[in-house]
Amino acid sequence: MESFATSPYLLLAAAAFAAGAMNAIAGGGSFLTFPALVFVGVPSIVANASSTVALFPASFSAAWAYRSDLRDFEGVSFRRMLAVSLVGGVLGALLLLATTQRLFDAILPWLLLCGSLAFTFGPWLSPRLQKVFHVGPVMLTVIQFVLAIYGGYFGAAVGIMLLAAWSLLGRSDIHSMNAAKTILVGTMNCVATACFVIAGKVWWPQTLTMMAAAIAGGYLGAQLARKLDPRWIRAFVIATCWTITAIFFSRG
Repeated sequence: MESFATSPYLLLAAAAFAAGAMNAIAGGGSFLTFPALVFVGVPSIVANASSTVALFPASFSAAWAYRSDLRDFEGVSFRRMLAVSLVGGVLGALLLLATTQRLFDAILPWLLLCGSLAFTFGPWLSPRLQKVFHVGPVMLTVIQFVLAIYGGYFGAAVGIMLLAAWSLLGRSDIHSMNAAKTILVGTMNCVATACFVIAGKVWWPQTLTMMAAAIAGGYLGAQLARKLDPRWIRAFVIATCWTITAIFFSRG
């Protein structure tokens, strides 16, 4: 029988492996890693920072699998999107570090609700919005910047928010979009990671355990993305998002 000292790490590794795969296929991985850290006793702000640090390498392992699908955006170079994501990610991370523990705990359920709504209804809403208005290069850059701030601050479902915004520009190649998403979300998380590490907001034993598992899950998820029915994956992620959101509202 496992001791209490080891069982939390098995839970964290399992959550991170599944999260890495989820992020590569559909997104929403932080809905597993963040609550897993809170469940084992990590304070919420530290859990958010540690979850970000744990997941960011998995984004790049998934991006490597998608490398042949990467394309520039129409009217906006990938380098510009990368620069905007870097700046927004830093600002979001600094905003989190300036937030008190009490305030973050108060707004946390609402952040989860925002992520759950985006993940659930984003793909349905995006084509309908596309019929009403068209997002040009300048607006796309602004949206990217705002979402990068959100990504650095919390980031739940930021991947699906990015996909929704890009689809308004008329982009439809899901493999190319997934390639860009994994790299840009990874960039946000990378610069946020630097901020969190410098600020001492990372619990390393838990984080390193999750990081290794998430890398393996991210690469496997990218390999399986073309083979699995995305509807079943999305259904699982949506159920997970709303369950976690309900739990945190009940705790509040």
